[in-house]
Amino acid sequence: MHDPHSLLQDEAVADLARRGHVLDRDALRTLTERRARLIAERDKLRAEQNRSAKAGGPPDAAARARLQEARERLRSVSEELREAEEGLGALLPAVPNRPHPDVPDGTDQDPPVVRRVWGEVPGFDFTPRDHVDVGTRLGILDPVRAARLSGSRFAVTRGAGARLERALAAFLLDLHTTEHGYTEHGVPHLVSRETMTGTGQLPKFEDDLFLTNAADRELLLIPTAEVPLVNLYRGETLQEGELPLALTAFTPCYRAEAGSYGRDTRGLVRLHQFEKVELVRICHPDRAAEELELLTGHAETALRRLGLAHRVVELRAGDLGFAARRTYDIEVWLPGQGTYREISSCSDCGDFQGRRAGIRVRGRDGRKSFAATLNGSALPVGRTLVAVLEQYQRADGSVAVPPALVPYTGFAAIAPDGSPVVSAG
Repeated sequence: MHDPHSLLQDEAVADLARRGHVLDRDALRTLTERRARLIAERDKLRAEQNRSAKAGGPPDAAARARLQEARERLRSVSEELREAEEGLGALLPAVPNRPHPDVPDGTDQDPPVVRRVWGEVPGFDFTPRDHVDVGTRLGILDPVRAARLSGSRFAVTRGAGARLERALAAFLLDLHTTEHGYTEHGVPHLVSRETMTGTGQLPKFEDDLFLTNAADRELLLIPTAEVPLVNLYRGETLQEGELPLALTAFTPCYRAEAGSYGRDTRGLVRLHQFEKVELVRICHPDRAAEELELLTGHAETALRRLGLAHRVVELRAGDLGFAARRTYDIEVWLPGQGTYREISSCSDCGDFQGRRAGIRVRGRDGRKSFAATLNGSALPVGRTLVAVLEQYQRADGSVAVPPALVPYTGFAAIAPDGSPVVSAG
């Protein structure tokens, strides 16, 4: 949670304005000052009661009257304080993270800030198809039956396509756990409101979440494994010497995408349910900038091993996610669309989530601070499958398998009839 006193500073107001958030500073100041005044009065009344209790002998009538008046005033002050804290509790969680000073100004309507480009954009001696055409011709994607099962924005893969998805997940987990030092976790896919609030999904994105009510319990389906991974350490104090923590999990992700209807309705790009390997790093706040570069490099390595042409862009202040203070998007080239499309967002959240989730770090000097958290997709299986189908397609309708995946698939290509081809020939 934000510190209300720091938010009242001119610098904080200006930072939030860079990302398009107008802070109601008058309301925040009124609530903050009222809360401080009420706390002081409550503590004074409690001290007076304690002194009266310690005084010897029975109180006279006047003293009893004063004591009764103090009790009534304490009840009133406590109720007013509860209301003030509820007001802050409604205002503060809706305030996004402040952008890092080095984040460029602007919105997603401005030209992208390209940091680096990797790989040759593949050339074809035929008109490349998009992944839906490639997959349906091969019989490995079945959008018709997916819609029959659940409506729009769901997917069914089959045969070599389903095997390719499974291979991608195994490859990514092996890469990040054996080479990049992440510890794999199996985590719940249903979490509490408190858990969602800890990473910033609530209250801001309630309309984008799937809610369940069963057996008198309210739980929400995770939109990303970032939510349970970060909250594993909610309310804990970590020792600086044991940091950074590097966590990963492969989970389904559920997103209502309430604000995106009409966009990317075709294929696997924007689904209500998809699978993803998520990376999370928890570190001392002084190391967050270095950790972001490291995390982004891990996601890039996955794409490079798969031979997928991509670029890294930095998001402008007005395009940052709610919890992020700095974000690098990795965009993969999709020949069927003739453009780069986001495949991973790697974000430095600073101590924003650490404050909300109560994750602290005790430094080597004994001082405590809130932990910094970072997260990134590395990678979403569906969008990576999209990129493979489009960048590795052939004129005859077949698709080659990236060499890094062959040990996981057991085949080197998918023939035009959808059957696995053991030899790449």
